[in-house]
Amino acid sequence: MKTAITEMFGIEHPIIQGGMHYVGFAELASAVSNAGGLGIITGLTQKTPELLAKEIARCHQMTDKPFAVNLTFLPAFSAPPYPEYIRAIVEGGIKIVETAGRSPEAYMPVLKAAGIKVIHKCTSVRHSLKAEKIGCDAVSVDGFECGGHPGEDDMPNMILLPRAAEELKIPFVASGGMADARSLVAALAMGASGINMGTRFIATKEAPVHENVKRALVAASELDTRLIMRAIRNTERVLKNAGVERLLEIEREKGRSLKIEDIHDQVAGVYPKVMIDGDMEVGAWSCGMVAGLIHDIPSVKELIERIMSEGRLMGFLDGSSVKRPIRAAAS
Repeated sequence: MKTAITEMFGIEHPIIQGGMHYVGFAELASAVSNAGGLGIITGLTQKTPELLAKEIARCHQMTDKPFAVNLTFLPAFSAPPYPEYIRAIVEGGIKIVETAGRSPEAYMPVLKAAGIKVIHKCTSVRHSLKAEKIGCDAVSVDGFECGGHPGEDDMPNMILLPRAAEELKIPFVASGGMADARSLVAALAMGASGINMGTRFIATKEAPVHENVKRALVAASELDTRLIMRAIRNTERVLKNAGVERLLEIEREKGRSLKIEDIHDQVAGVYPKVMIDGDMEVGAWSCGMVAGLIHDIPSVKELIERIMSEGRLMGFLDGSSVKRPIRAAAS
């Protein structure tokens, strides 16, 4: 089917694999792209720009389809060498970049000069409008359900997506709670041009993570995530485990005086211990409420084909172009 997103990115299906720390390697990105979606390499998982360049080259060997690189902009005091990472992206022939975290405005000129399409992750309409204003080609609108950082507005997608459709001129995809054909059909009906799936893609055969992680997602329900770091306005949705419970206890003890240093052991260096070693109790790692909708571990191709075929059975994904719905009339 055709939507504004499939046309913009040159992909077959309006399904994007979100950038995920220690998950977005070439194995998963290429599998998603080969299945007709848009795979994404997570840039900062690669510890240096040189390693990112090698990962991009490796992914090119695994697919001849479009794929993207995620670049998350962190606070200035700990900023990686972004110009060098961007150089690796440009020289690697990447034409799509997913940005996240802080505004990519400072880096837009060099990205646009290289002919790169930019899709920025936003958790609110106001941030989406800012992304549109600075020249982003599309946005990924993340509802409160999402894994990782849902912002501080606590706005679920049933409200956020229609509001984005009312305000934005550029296309957007729905992120947070996306898992299956129902997710895609609902997102399109509310004005999105596709979906972004993170947690759901971790529970696939090609995801290069420990089997313990995949089994934990299948076993989890929609009640098994927790919100951490609210007191320092850096809210993150994570899967509950012993390390997270210790973190939450510290947060309760510290209250408004909480500092990031107080929970260092529960958040620093956790991802390789979870994703590579399979230690499921060590600490906080991002996971969406959508875990409650994950019941199996299919191949990426099986998952994407199932979403599209079931969507067609619903009578919504008939292969034609999907246009932006008419805005709701003022009451």
